[in-house]
Amino acid sequence: MAGTSVRGAADGSVDSCRSQHCLDEGQLKMLWHQPLRLFRLANHLREKSCGDFVSFVVNRNINFTDRCVGCCKFCAFKDHAGYTLSTEEILQRAAAGEELGATEICLQGGLAPGMAVEDYCEILESIKDSHPRMHLHAYSPMEVLHMSRNSGISVEDALRQLKQSGLGSMPGTAAEILVDRVRQDICPQKLTTNQWREIVSEAHLLGIPTTSTMLYGHVETFEDRLSHLEVLREIQSRTKGFTEFVLLPFIPGNTPLGPYSRGCDLLEHLKMHALARVALFPLITNIQASWTKLGRDHAAATLHWGVNDLGGTLMEENISRSAGSKEAQYLSAEEICELIERSGKRPVQRTTLYSRV
Repeated sequence: MAGTSVRGAADGSVDSCRSQHCLDEGQLKMLWHQPLRLFRLANHLREKSCGDFVSFVVNRNINFTDRCVGCCKFCAFKDHAGYTLSTEEILQRAAAGEELGATEICLQGGLAPGMAVEDYCEILESIKDSHPRMHLHAYSPMEVLHMSRNSGISVEDALRQLKQSGLGSMPGTAAEILVDRVRQDICPQKLTTNQWREIVSEAHLLGIPTTSTMLYGHVETFEDRLSHLEVLREIQSRTKGFTEFVLLPFIPGNTPLGPYSRGCDLLEHLKMHALARVALFPLITNIQASWTKLGRDHAAATLHWGVNDLGGTLMEENISRSAGSKEAQYLSAEEICELIERSGKRPVQRTTLYSRV
């Protein structure tokens, strides 16, 4: 914002951050090198947006296939001769989630050869028929592009069919780093930055909200991270369709990209979460830490530096574990509440779309 000083913003002046583009790239870079000011501002904006409440959702994650035609260098999940869950197996997992109080089923998988829109819709319809009150949070933008190509239809038509079949919202994964130079290196067969932008924008315009994400800590530069955040700001200023921003630290184990990644220490993780709060305010007010990737203790530490959400209980998480995550696949609601309370915050259970339960 013209006329806004980094010193003024970092000293906690919320009025100086009311613009949708309150801090430019140069100011964000300066804050990055002044972590105390960055943390102070991020905390102030978190309090302004959310108070001391930290939210979470009781959900059941289902990775329905690990078969994939992609070649992403950061992935250790895909297996050409792997598994594809049957409808019965998916429904058994959904029922187990409902028994534990889940309000959301999250569905993501590999890009299985030949899977068409009808196959993805069948999964949604089967769950919705058996569990009509369950919110279905499903299919990344890359999965939507994959199914539309296999079916020979437009992305818009694919999204309309998914919504008619019960899709409630989409995960904004497959974003990785929204810089094509980086994408050509780490995921050359994946959708481009512009394709990702167009698919999530189309979803928003059709009334399908999405999350937004960033995979960081591999070969990207700090400037690439800032470019990524600017893409998200631009989309949100037009569509208002992002429910949250989720930072996904790269886990290098068992991946082709691992030996070339530089990684991040705890301070950099904290700074990155704080920077996201500052850079995206007030367009995206829910900043989520991934306990599966950071580990529960480091995720709890981010609650002091701008984060207001710890995601979901999951109950199953195969993608991070295949890359070497040592964290459990499931945290109960009680465990998440205890983690939040130990950090001096107030836990609140939410729905996928951030209404309180």
